[in-house]
Amino acid sequence: MVEVQEIPKKVEREFEPKIIGFLCNWCSYAGADLAGTSRVQYPPNIRIVRVMCTGRIDPQLILNAFRYGADGVLIAGCHEGDCHYIGGNYRAYRKYLLLKEFLQIMGIDEKRFRLEWVSASEGERFAKVVREMVDDIKEIGPSPLGTITTGGIVEDEGEPKI
Repeated sequence: MVEVQEIPKKVEREFEPKIIGFLCNWCSYAGADLAGTSRVQYPPNIRIVRVMCTGRIDPQLILNAFRYGADGVLIAGCHEGDCHYIGGNYRAYRKYLLLKEFLQIMGIDEKRFRLEWVSASEGERFAKVVREMVDDIKEIGPSPLGTITTGGIVEDEGEPKI
């Protein structure tokens, strides 16, 4: 007798958020490095962009990250009062508050955009922040603006767009 096998359906993968992290060179990037060298486990969902100071981050970079499909954006800088450029983290905080309001108007959930203070000695804290952010974004699902793929091509429901 001939046995008929079912054709496997398209395998659905669990949603894995893509997070862009803008990290201060002097504190948060060093904290992320400490997490790595200390072998502290955290999800590989974050792509780190090292900036000299969080106060120098152009808000357009954050908007572009969401525009091109990031599921979340993390800004991590020096603790208040510890900025190597005196008041950069205060400028970052002011920009963050304005951008947070603007993103909410655009329909981007506030859990997708986060500002954290992480020092060079806080590798464990950096890992905790990334884990929390990944969990929060998994809970709310993919970005409503589409998903990012390699090569700069953005896909929305399987349709590649340039």
